[in-house]
Amino acid sequence: MPSSGDAASRRPHVVLIPSAGMGHLVPFGRLAVALSSGHGCDVSLVTVLPTVSTAESKHLEALFDAFPAVRRLDFELAPFDASEFPGADPFFLRFEAMRRSAPLLGPLLTDAGASALATDIALTSVVIPVAKEQGLPCHILFTASAAMLSLCAYFPTYLDANAGRGSVGDVDIPGVYRIPKASIPQALHDPNHLFTRQFVANGRSLTSAAGILVNTFDALEPEAVTALQQGKVASGFPPVFAVGPLLPASNQAKDPANYMEWLDAQPARSVVYVSFGSRKAVSGEQLRELAAGLEASGHRFLWVVKSTVVDRDDAAELGELLGEGFLERVEKRGLVTKAWVEQEEVLKHEAVGLFVSHCGWNSVTEAAASGIPVLALPRFGDQRVNSSVVARAGLGVWVDSWSWEGEEGVIGAGEISEKVKAAMGDEALRRKAANLGEAAAKAVAGGGSSHHCLAEFTRLC
Repeated sequence: MPSSGDAASRRPHVVLIPSAGMGHLVPFGRLAVALSSGHGCDVSLVTVLPTVSTAESKHLEALFDAFPAVRRLDFELAPFDASEFPGADPFFLRFEAMRRSAPLLGPLLTDAGASALATDIALTSVVIPVAKEQGLPCHILFTASAAMLSLCAYFPTYLDANAGRGSVGDVDIPGVYRIPKASIPQALHDPNHLFTRQFVANGRSLTSAAGILVNTFDALEPEAVTALQQGKVASGFPPVFAVGPLLPASNQAKDPANYMEWLDAQPARSVVYVSFGSRKAVSGEQLRELAAGLEASGHRFLWVVKSTVVDRDDAAELGELLGEGFLERVEKRGLVTKAWVEQEEVLKHEAVGLFVSHCGWNSVTEAAASGIPVLALPRFGDQRVNSSVVARAGLGVWVDSWSWEGEEGVIGAGEISEKVKAAMGDEALRRKAANLGEAAAKAVAGGGSSHHCLAEFTRLC
């Protein structure tokens, strides 16, 4: 490690340690570029190969090709027997494999000459001890909402206070608001679930972090950001930096895409963009109801379909997924694809007027940055918490009685059609979303709150 005098004359070298899944990887890539290009840092990104999904592999390849200043640190995991967790989600398994391999990070960090680390929330409790052994400050990049960060920070206290209860109920987070039982991520209702054990261990470790960066901005989540920064959620909490929305890397090469050509041919604000992210599949029955709802809405649409958890496993044909004759009936006003799309590019396109989304946090921040209203259809994990953020901020609409994964029933075609038509015709909603887009742009511009927070973070590195 350099002496204090040497450190004053050197650029900070921040080593970023993401976990698995595009929802985690994408913000780390964007942070890497922001620190390297705009805040005077040397940056290294720890990569684990093979990735769980093809999308992750392609994203990493494109990132390193476009930004050679971001150094690549390959990390080989220790052998891991997944049979210990039969039927577990493949991304949760990768979290666990990385967590068990964390002690092996020491030599990698020593050789890299790091001055600070920023790791993913999924790895917090195991990377912080490694950082301490190396004499390095360890920050956390929380890739979900500030509301979800407040739940993560407070949930261990909630469990301790309700130890004899036996089940998780509504959670009243100090300084923030109540998260109802129905919005708590499904896995957290099972104390023995692999994810729950990880989540609680990481939540207990947050007070040992040097700082926490969260991909949000003040206008999107005023209550949660303020409560976290003022230490109302948990005692002894480290500094919290709201640095979002982390923006897409601007000079990554993009292949010409048929969906962009299709959008170019559509009238302004006439297209409903539909995507449920890279992380979970939608059931066949729900896909068919969604197809019927889009058809009945009468609106043009661009729909990205995902039918398996891991993209490498997705071999089903669109025709069989969406119902007989659907593609033929909508071909003049709808484009349906299973290919990866550049979502932020789609949302910025003038033809798009509404985003029907699962409300993964990257999708929410990209919609906010683009000023595009959202119709929330959460399916899993933190997505109901995020949908509540969307509704509270005026970014979109959420029907909180709609079912999600693990609950009986599906959202019917008629309900979907009705809400799509209402949202597409709601000028007040469109204005509110546009105002949030303007607030997001101000936050990340020079002198804005998020730009200032990121500059403050670099001073700690």
